[in-house]
Amino acid sequence: MSRSLGFKLGAIALLMLLLMIPLLMIDGLVDERQGLRYQVLQDIARSSSYRQQITGPILVLPYIKTTHEWKTNEKTGERYSEERQRRGRLYFLPERFVLEGQVGTELRARGIYEARLYRSDSLISGQFRLPARLGLGDDLGFYRFEKPFLSVGISDIRGISNDLQLRLNGQTLSFAPGSGDDNFGAGVHAPLPALDAQGGQTLEFAFDLKLQGTEQLSIVPVGRDSRVSLKSDWPHPSFVGEYLPSSREISAAGFTAEWQTSFFATNLEDALRGCVGADRCQDLFGRNFGVSFVDPVDQYLKTDRAIKYALLFIALTFATFFLFEVLKRLAVHPVQYALVGLSLALFYLLLLSLSEHLDFALAYLLSASACVGLIGFYVSFVLHSWRRGLGFGSLLAALYAMLYGLLNAEDYALLMGSLLVFGVLGSVMVLTRKLDWYGVGRSAPQA
Repeated sequence: MSRSLGFKLGAIALLMLLLMIPLLMIDGLVDERQGLRYQVLQDIARSSSYRQQITGPILVLPYIKTTHEWKTNEKTGERYSEERQRRGRLYFLPERFVLEGQVGTELRARGIYEARLYRSDSLISGQFRLPARLGLGDDLGFYRFEKPFLSVGISDIRGISNDLQLRLNGQTLSFAPGSGDDNFGAGVHAPLPALDAQGGQTLEFAFDLKLQGTEQLSIVPVGRDSRVSLKSDWPHPSFVGEYLPSSREISAAGFTAEWQTSFFATNLEDALRGCVGADRCQDLFGRNFGVSFVDPVDQYLKTDRAIKYALLFIALTFATFFLFEVLKRLAVHPVQYALVGLSLALFYLLLLSLSEHLDFALAYLLSASACVGLIGFYVSFVLHSWRRGLGFGSLLAALYAMLYGLLNAEDYALLMGSLLVFGVLGSVMVLTRKLDWYGVGRSAPQA
């Protein structure tokens, strides 16, 4: 290969490396704007309410257990009984737990950023079945019980927007702030009347809960048989947690989802026992399911993905430029390569700035059209023909169209990218199959 051809290829490679500097700066700007938006979203959530998780209801029965321990006096050798009292709590999970919820969403804006809030209107009902002698057997006589209460854990109680009233076996009881148990964190609790400790008891409960939150709503299925159904006007749900819906319907008007679990699937009794005994409730709280209300069209994520293809995109454009130069016996100065490369880099800056104010597809179309028009106009003079400039612009527009397809085809992005690179390499090999590369440098005219 001649020295002039080697110099030209080396200059192109150096330009590609130098163009990584503005691309890295734009990528850093994407991260900065994304961080700023997240901060604004957190500020909006801080002034309203964060993501919500409902844990409960769980029936809590505080007790004082009296025991007697025989000890021996070391001096006299006489035995005596020493009385000890220990405080604790019994926990009962519902036999049946049902939640039927209707969720509506709304947007709150601050500047150019928007946060999506939701308001859920839920009916929570179910049944407790207390065993005879509370499952303590002959030890029941050692227990003295205090006032029982029903505890409901709610991660951010600022989101509660109604006066909570518990309907229990025909009675109406009021909820009080606080879950009443440190293990369940924030929430509410309802003091209950005395329980029948001897013969067992069945408690039917129900209450309405209106809750506001952001980003995500999740539920811990506390019942031996748990059934949860949610309906919403949000058409892009992302189901999260340990359990997927048993059935769901998603349309442009919203979604409907139903979950059904049992103690065999959740093993929630062991999780609750570990939570109470070891003061660690992450295992209990982690056995949840729910839905996320995050907008899937994230312009920052798509812009960041587009930048990841920038080097490949610039390489393909320079390769097309170089083929015009070689096949048409033209001389293109490295400065002209650099100007075209800078135009390609500025496309991502235009895309970032426009996508903050417009729909991403429209922002992409405007940015790509501006770059294709500018580069096509410039190249028509560099290649001394408006037809060549038009052809180059058409190829560049096709590359932008392929890039947009890559951004939207998440599952097939790697396949499409591989086929694109293979197709370009094959085209170059076909077009240059009869080219005398040793003679390229000697026959190329002077700039």
